[in-house]
Amino acid sequence: MEVESTLSSYRIFNAVAESGNLSKAAKELFISQPAISKAVSKLEQSLSVKLFTRNSRGVKLTEEGALLYEYTCSAFESLRQGEESIRKIHTLGMGHIKIGVSTTLCKYMLLPYIQTFMGIYPHIKVTVECHSTSETLELLEEGKLDIGLLGKPSRSRGIEFFPFKTIQDTFVASPTYLEHLKEREPSVTEHIDAFFRHSTLLMLDRDHITRQYWEDYFSGYNIPTGQLMDVNNMDLLIEFSKVGLGVGCVIREFVEQELKEGSLTELSLLPSPNPRTVGFAYNKIAAQTDSVKRFIDFNKGDLH
Repeated sequence: MEVESTLSSYRIFNAVAESGNLSKAAKELFISQPAISKAVSKLEQSLSVKLFTRNSRGVKLTEEGALLYEYTCSAFESLRQGEESIRKIHTLGMGHIKIGVSTTLCKYMLLPYIQTFMGIYPHIKVTVECHSTSETLELLEEGKLDIGLLGKPSRSRGIEFFPFKTIQDTFVASPTYLEHLKEREPSVTEHIDAFFRHSTLLMLDRDHITRQYWEDYFSGYNIPTGQLMDVNNMDLLIEFSKVGLGVGCVIREFVEQELKEGSLTELSLLPSPNPRTVGFAYNKIAAQTDSVKRFIDFNKGDLH
């Protein structure tokens, strides 16, 4: 039998099983009794079993019919739940978004923004995966992430990027560290080369795109660097700077509180690095779900 007629036959079968009477089932389904009898007979023929036995009150399920009824009830309940889920997705805007982001951008930029987004779309589930920028780009290109929050990529390969915020890189150090550095090497106050040659630079390790940015910066100004300390995340880098372990290469927006309270001092030894753009990216070739489209439209309409 065709799938459509089979579903119809099973609905008729269930109605007869529940009512125990062909006439009652016909009234419930608004079809004739002969049509009910024909559908039941056709189903019995296709299954090669007897599904009902007749009695004085109507019909009764056979052992095989009772077994089939268990399965058809379960199947129709699953269909009902599926229909209900679809209705909820449509009426409540339910859905799921997978976002890739670095640990640093997640803490300082993404989490506050997700809170705003989910306040408007509370029924969309958001999954956040922390990856490096290069890993996030690869996962976007492979279709394993829906959205990425990252610095503006130099390559696209089907990736659509739209700005979210600009960030400013800067140098910071604790007042104590600067005092001790001047005591050891008075020349650092007069010569930039001397300052960086005698300083310990605290930088994110090479897994971060920010590291390459800083290396290009020093290379562009022909500034020799002395001792380097690699740190694997921005929070630790900021803390190391605060306790006086060296000069931190940080993002100004992430140390505003420390600069305000005086635990860190911003250094103006060189021209400020150019501001960088951070934004959301998605694979423009991949099919976008309604939830992803909402996220994209929401952010494009509320740029900072």
